[in-house]
Amino acid sequence: MNKSDKIYIAGHLGLVGSALTRNLTKKGYTNIIGRSIDELNLMDYNAVGKFFETEKPDYVLLAAAKVGGIVANNTYRGQFIWENLQIQNNVIHHAYLSGVKKLLFLGSSCIYPRACPQPILEEYLLTDVLEYTNEPYAIAKIAGIKVSESYNLQYGTNFISVMPTNLYGPNDNYDLEKSHVLPAMIRKMHLGKCLVKNDWQAVRSDFNWRPVEGVNGSASEGEIMKILNKYGIDSKNGKVSITLWGTGSPMREFLHSDDMADACVYIMENIDFNDLIEIRKKTVGAEEAKEIRNTHINIGTGKDLTINDLAQIVKKTVGFEGEIIWDSGKPDGTARKLLNVDKLHTLGWKETITLEKGIGMVYEGYGK
Repeated sequence: MNKSDKIYIAGHLGLVGSALTRNLTKKGYTNIIGRSIDELNLMDYNAVGKFFETEKPDYVLLAAAKVGGIVANNTYRGQFIWENLQIQNNVIHHAYLSGVKKLLFLGSSCIYPRACPQPILEEYLLTDVLEYTNEPYAIAKIAGIKVSESYNLQYGTNFISVMPTNLYGPNDNYDLEKSHVLPAMIRKMHLGKCLVKNDWQAVRSDFNWRPVEGVNGSASEGEIMKILNKYGIDSKNGKVSITLWGTGSPMREFLHSDDMADACVYIMENIDFNDLIEIRKKTVGAEEAKEIRNTHINIGTGKDLTINDLAQIVKKTVGFEGEIIWDSGKPDGTARKLLNVDKLHTLGWKETITLEKGIGMVYEGYGK
């Protein structure tokens, strides 16, 4: 990529897209474009087509998606599969029609089977059943991989798919119902810390920053406490507790969004689809590699920890002095999900931000 090439980031305002924008800007790229959902509805085929005809981007990073945690994935199953399929199909197809030089499709590590051997190799895709709670989202992302791969094979495009592990960072979603585990922990423990200190001004400020179910900081203490109780933040007899879903035993891997963005930009600058075909030949052998599949790239750290250990890091970072309660009646999700990142390391990239440092960076900017 040249520094003046036009680069379209779909989903530029979100956790992933904003990190990509920061990274590209830092590296001197000067022609980055994005559109908010009010400016461009990516589920509208004709609107997306008109955008590509008008703007003619040279490169595309497809980070737009409907995302959420275990509750949102399991509750809004129809929306998650339909909206994600619409978004990615429209962008990928019009990128092909307009002659985009390269496209990067961002998926998710949930594409892999529930009972997958650990750490997870790219070759394990479609070898067993998926985790039920996020099956619709996972199927949409698998479709994105296969659309990109199939367009490369039929039309000669240069579309690459990457599968990041669990991400966190600036512009994360802190919605108490729909957020992922790490931002949910940070917000719950922040609010818990405020209750321990009886700092209602800070609680109200947090609710004004991001209202919960329409309740903002102007509500009464009773109304706010009712919402807090609903989402597992409680204060009784001077003791504050935070309730988290599951047993705390599942193991997860986390990557800061700035590291993820750096890996994506590195791939856009240095790796083509044909490179991935050659790497796969060396990995599985020339005979098996005759059928071109699993050319996507895992992006992660190759290191994991239990959700309980994660909670302890967040608790220490935030400074929450209350109790953590685990609700074992709620689902844990997959027992373990650790990506094998050998392919990524072979391509020449490795993360730089440790989990402890990253969580500290995130909490320092929380609410700002």
